[in-house]
Amino acid sequence: MKTTQRIVLASLLGLSVAATAATLLKVDPAKTSVSAVFKQMNVPVEAKFKKFNIAIDYNPAAPDASKASVDIETASIDIGDPEYNKEVAKKEWFNSAQFPKATFVSSSIKAAGAGKLTVSGKLSIKGKTTDVTFPLTVKADGGKYAFDGALPIKRLTYNIGEGEWKDTSMVADEVTIKFHVSAQ
Repeated sequence: MKTTQRIVLASLLGLSVAATAATLLKVDPAKTSVSAVFKQMNVPVEAKFKKFNIAIDYNPAAPDASKASVDIETASIDIGDPEYNKEVAKKEWFNSAQFPKATFVSSSIKAAGAGKLTVSGKLSIKGKTTDVTFPLTVKADGGKYAFDGALPIKRLTYNIGEGEWKDTSMVADEVTIKFHVSAQ
């Protein structure tokens, strides 16, 4: 093969790779939210996390090339009362001193219809890692994206609520992690 042909072929291959590569989006923290929804004594509670870092490499033309990761500071949870916030940072709940972050790292992102994705990956909370899969909606508007999703988990799987707090009649085992991510 001639040198010129090699250069042209290499250039075309490079363009092909570039066309399917994902783009790192800039997340807007002021328009992004992450919360945990659960029932305490059968009353719904939504607790918001104040500190998190989200990275999204997204290609709408090739979602399979996309990736996402999330780090949430567990001690940043706001249940609505400073005393409760301190309580859930303790060893029986998040044990934020030993496990300061909950993390999610995607292993696959697949198209699931118009404006819908299926995301799979590893969720780690309090030293316990599990495989999770959840639906995600994405809306695009002129280079800006809104990602919305909900991930149901069982808190006891991650030892959130040890000792007397394993009793699910006080705090339900079912928790939904809800999120809205605004990025461009």
